[in-house]
Amino acid sequence: MKKNDEKDQFLRIGTKIYKNSQRPDVHGEVRDVRIEWSVEAIRQDFGNDEARHIIDSMPKYDGEIPVPGHIDYKPIIGNWINSYKPLKYQPQKGVDFPHIRGLVKHIFGEQYELGMDYLQLLYLQPIQKLPVILLVSRKTDTGKSTFVHFLHEIYGDNAIHLTNNNLRSQFNSDWTRSLLIMIEETLMNRREDSEMLKNMVTAYNYQSEAKGKDRVGVQFFAKLIMCSNNEENPVIIEPEDTRFWVRKIETPKERDPRLMEKLTYEIPAFLHFLTKRNLSTQMEDRLWFRRDLIETDAWRSIVNGNRHNLEKQTLELCEDIMDSCQVGALYFCLNDLMNLLSYAGYKVERLQVKQMLQKKWQLSPSVVPNTYNTYLPDATVPERYSAEHRQGRYYTITQEFLHKLTV
Repeated sequence: MKKNDEKDQFLRIGTKIYKNSQRPDVHGEVRDVRIEWSVEAIRQDFGNDEARHIIDSMPKYDGEIPVPGHIDYKPIIGNWINSYKPLKYQPQKGVDFPHIRGLVKHIFGEQYELGMDYLQLLYLQPIQKLPVILLVSRKTDTGKSTFVHFLHEIYGDNAIHLTNNNLRSQFNSDWTRSLLIMIEETLMNRREDSEMLKNMVTAYNYQSEAKGKDRVGVQFFAKLIMCSNNEENPVIIEPEDTRFWVRKIETPKERDPRLMEKLTYEIPAFLHFLTKRNLSTQMEDRLWFRRDLIETDAWRSIVNGNRHNLEKQTLELCEDIMDSCQVGALYFCLNDLMNLLSYAGYKVERLQVKQMLQKKWQLSPSVVPNTYNTYLPDATVPERYSAEHRQGRYYTITQEFLHKLTV
């Protein structure tokens, strides 16, 4: 960079001076960066008189604010610098994008059009809240990482790769202003992890904190894409949770060592396609997609895998009684269920069972005591049950209710 050109690279943001520069990487490419500079360094490089002129004439801004935009990107908003980075790829009509189309089909399968909707919303409506994409597979070389790196190539510095510990850290200023947060080895199956992820997905503002600095509230528009080789419980997902879109990814039939290069070449055509494509869905949820549209067998597997042992035991017991006795509904008082669980070898406390029924499953006993038929273990025949006529305030579980719990 020539000395005269270098003079134009300085600017002040708030009370600090920065220098615009280009940092090369190992591939020979350069990326625009902004480096904190000092008045003394300018004086040393240009002399006092010239330094004074540079400082007086440099652009001055009140601060930085992240405002995502891809088609209508604005570098300056009022007297603030947009810290969201412009994309290096622009829509371009001309070529097809068979490799990108193949990757999207591989990742989203029968939900291909929904997957295209997600990618289109991400590009054209970056502030729109979207569900967490969770890609799972025990197998290796399935294409999960390829999909993640493909999105990182499109969105550049607006996407960030994190580890589980990065996401848990209180120091989060490096990712709270990102469009995409991507984790490739996800294992966040603690209850506090689940609450944090739920908050992130729906939050419009988030507390950002850097080392040695006070926490500040920032506008939050990040989307999470997570990958895991744990198909049963990489995260905690409740049955009523609409925040996760889980896809189980299989190994592709063919591997192409140059696939990433081909995907990159097709990005401009793909972006042009997204600007012209009609969405196959309309907004039916705060995360856009109606719950039943994005439910998958992989989602159900995690929901069932995350159930508390007591829930699993009770569900298995109810299913067993309904199948053995050929009935469509079960009636029982709390003591009846306690006896059944105890007979089956499950050690549980009465309060646990009551909380599961009333708080977790939202069941209430009958308002007044009535007669009912319950089922108790048959002492003469193992794994069989016999009906018994009783009276009390009983709970009711139907096959339809049981089906909802075992989705």
